[in-house]
Amino acid sequence: MNTAKKQISGLLIVVGNSLTAIGLAGLVLALSGLIEAEFFALGISSGVRVIGSVAITGCLLSAVGYGVLEYFEK
Repeated sequence: MNTAKKQISGLLIVVGNSLTAIGLAGLVLALSGLIEAEFFALGISSGVRVIGSVAITGCLLSAVGYGVLEYFEK
């Protein structure tokens, strides 16, 4: 596996894990009442949904990164 593919998959994994951690921390803070979730509300979407979508996006990016890494190692 060449280094470009390994670097791209590593970047996806790092960004995905970071977004997941940020989203999880945001959800915990919003549900505990330390931050106001309505601050993150966009349009008709609630703030908790927007914060949760950050965590979900992070999970998806991590899954793609790990999948690419595993696919090219074979």
